[in-house]
Amino acid sequence: MKIAIYGYYYQKNTEEIIHKVFDVFKNYETEVVFEADFHATLLEKGIINKSYPTFSNHTQLDSSVAFFISIGGDGTMLRAATYVKNKNIPIVGINAGRLGFLANVQQDAIEHLLPLLFEGNYKISQRSLLSLECYPEECNIYDLNFALNEITVSRKDTTSMITIETCLNGEYLTSYWADGLIISTPTGSTGYSLSCGGPVITPEVKCIIITPIAPHNLNVRPLIISDDTEIKLKVSGREPQFLVSLDSGTKAIDNETEIHIKKAPFTINMVEFPEEGFLKTLRNKLLWGEDKRN
Repeated sequence: MKIAIYGYYYQKNTEEIIHKVFDVFKNYETEVVFEADFHATLLEKGIINKSYPTFSNHTQLDSSVAFFISIGGDGTMLRAATYVKNKNIPIVGINAGRLGFLANVQQDAIEHLLPLLFEGNYKISQRSLLSLECYPEECNIYDLNFALNEITVSRKDTTSMITIETCLNGEYLTSYWADGLIISTPTGSTGYSLSCGGPVITPEVKCIIITPIAPHNLNVRPLIISDDTEIKLKVSGREPQFLVSLDSGTKAIDNETEIHIKKAPFTINMVEFPEEGFLKTLRNKLLWGEDKRN
């Protein structure tokens, strides 16, 4: 079985995580390929003692990869999605960070859960994404124009709010007066949208969430819409530019640029183990604090 590994170096726990992962791999026929920068860091730190094949971008991965392991926090998982893109390679998230909504395999569960990949004892959670287009066409700003969590427009270089004219499927909805607007997937509902008052949505729900950031219109609330809706945004304000963010990547673009957002034509496959599903993570991390039960 061929497995790709990607991660960020966390000084306190990366070495132990890698050793636990390879302890599992020793019991199975496993071919490992590393993301190039992570591979170089592990060699430099002496965490691995030999070189492995590497990849640097999504074009260097193909259907021969059975699983893509992401080692880090949820931000690392979001970047992992840019390597997998539309290849349908299932992503396994090992949490080396804090919250871990996406990276839900905890360090002390690695030796118990990773063997389930080889035994076929897991399920796939298909996660929808959002795609972005800018008009005029030359304003398109990303090589990979999709987001797993959210697409956000926000003010730039000013304390003044911006006005965000919003249309759904060509019909005018409203003009938000706010610091910005978050367009999120159900996966992203537990991220930035949640911190701005948005609802928690289970991953399988077919919807998009629109959440204003610090709105001046006091009667404005988050809005849930069907995921077959195309959203058009046009921003105006005192500054000539505003910010557009796709998950963790941010660019500045000119006012009056039309932003078109819709569901991407592919999904990201996330591996869920029987004991580590979304509802357990929700229960532990958000609703009632860390669950101390075994």
